[in-house]
Amino acid sequence: MPLAQPATPARTATPARLHFSVLGPVTGEAGGRPLALGPLKQRLVLAVLLSRANTAVPVDLLIDTLWPEEPPRTARKNLQVYVCTLRTLLGREEGPDRLVHSAAGYLLRVAEPELDLLRFRALARAGRAAADGGALAPAARLLRQALDLWQGPPLADLRCSPAVEAEADRLEARCLGVHEDWAETELELGNAGAVAEDLAELAERHPLRERLQAARMNALHLSGRQAEALAVYDTHRQLLARELGLEPSPALTARYRELLARGRSRPTAARPERGAAPNGALLPADTADFTGRTDELRDLVDELGEGGGRVAVLSGPAGSGKTALAVHAGHLLADRFPDGRVLVRLRAEDGTTRPLPEVLAELAALTGRPGAAPAGPGPADSGRTDPGQAAALWRASLAGRRLLLILDDAPGEAAVRELLPGFGPSAVLVTSRSQLAGLASVRRIAVPALAPTEALDLLGRIVGTGRTGADRAAAARIVAACGLLPLAVRVAGTRLAVLRHLPLTEYAARLEDPAGALDELVAGDVTVRARLDSGWRDLTDQGRLALARLAALPLALLFTLPEAAAALGRPERLALHTLEALTDTGTVTSPTGEVTAHAALYALPRLTHLHARERAAQALGAPAPS
Repeated sequence: MPLAQPATPARTATPARLHFSVLGPVTGEAGGRPLALGPLKQRLVLAVLLSRANTAVPVDLLIDTLWPEEPPRTARKNLQVYVCTLRTLLGREEGPDRLVHSAAGYLLRVAEPELDLLRFRALARAGRAAADGGALAPAARLLRQALDLWQGPPLADLRCSPAVEAEADRLEARCLGVHEDWAETELELGNAGAVAEDLAELAERHPLRERLQAARMNALHLSGRQAEALAVYDTHRQLLARELGLEPSPALTARYRELLARGRSRPTAARPERGAAPNGALLPADTADFTGRTDELRDLVDELGEGGGRVAVLSGPAGSGKTALAVHAGHLLADRFPDGRVLVRLRAEDGTTRPLPEVLAELAALTGRPGAAPAGPGPADSGRTDPGQAAALWRASLAGRRLLLILDDAPGEAAVRELLPGFGPSAVLVTSRSQLAGLASVRRIAVPALAPTEALDLLGRIVGTGRTGADRAAAARIVAACGLLPLAVRVAGTRLAVLRHLPLTEYAARLEDPAGALDELVAGDVTVRARLDSGWRDLTDQGRLALARLAALPLALLFTLPEAAAALGRPERLALHTLEALTDTGTVTSPTGEVTAHAALYALPRLTHLHARERAAQALGAPAPS
């Protein structure tokens, strides 16, 4: 690649000069002048990067966007060409820093003033915060400013790609949520006439969205249009019964009966009431000593707090604290999901995948909504509900409800796909060791090991900061020997809290001994080895064989693709596929995030490395190598 020429004032691009729009046709400007965004495939790449600005977009998703059916053999190289051209488009000086590549994919850095979507999200958050604080007039103004940024259907000119169309649908769902917030705020301010007119066409386009229908019904009633308000409910009720076999929610039905019994009055439930769900928060208790994860939490709250059918996937190796992070985020998002926050586990105690009917039955019991497949005497029973139909009923039951569903420890895409709402204000948070690349239009957030300072902080909270502060060097050795994994640090801290007599230096030496480290990471019935065993079982036979061979590499050292190929006994092309598959499961990491596979450095997390050596030795009937 030719060296970049020295910058000149005429060619310098500053962040303030660039502006992109996705809330309508995809457009770009530089210094107030339109940018030529290039051919279709290049614009598709830009659209996906902009719709997920400041977040790494997996390469596989970009390839699926460009070639949804059969990607060519040169797909990755072609994608690199489009990215290179986009860097030039963004400005010779800025391009390399704005559009970067890492192991997680391509990331486009955009500031809020440079992208209408980011501005929309900021205004919507500010408006909701003002409404929650009782400042209704400023809230209505901010929400209206957010809505005024829309110039038509999002990504309107690029919906030929199914991936882009799915992303556009989610953006539209987000807009609907803000529109509902605005309408409810204006109703509380007494501006029913404006709301009734504004929602007329929108409610007709989205007849199954209950919150929207409720706002329209209230607006019509307060505008003196009683018969029209009652007709909205009746039309909605008939549509639900005909299309989904459901009844309107108890809240909407109660409002309808109230309108029948009363004359003109203020709406009693225009804004969802806090804690109105029959079961409220059905989450495990929050972790009292939760530590770190500031960036991941901010991303989760920003993404899921918008509702509108958003789906986020937390992925990372066993023991990285994905569930604790999901539960912590769920508690922080209490005010955003008044219809409840629910966690269900997608694996049984033995690590096997739970059947879909069993999961649906638990969801139905927890939320009081349809979705369970009733048990019958056998497959031949004609009255037995089909799991696909039960799943469809579950998804339909989420329409108009603002619920946060946490699907914990997903073994694969198939265990998740049937449970995701197709529309509505509910949101889903999935935890998985895999990145679940087969799920389209989801926000993927990696959960790596803790930073050393965070791991030390966590250890100090468990054993006491006085004890760790007295021998900080030994404490640092302990968390390093734990691979900086939250589970391992927590187990080590609990063990030290029980064994008050054990010096930190001695325990650090035990953990640093490869032969006994996993034996030391046991606290009661919680063992790190058991979690690693589960990850090992998740791998295919070929994956376990590959991991066992890679475990012969030196402990705690980074390795290259040629070194991996030599350890695996495969050509580099095949070795690269193996490394990519193991990376997707969280077994292998790429800490440096270089652009090309040949320049990348890879690593086995320390405890995964030790566990793989142990498993390989067991298979051969020999002691694990030190």
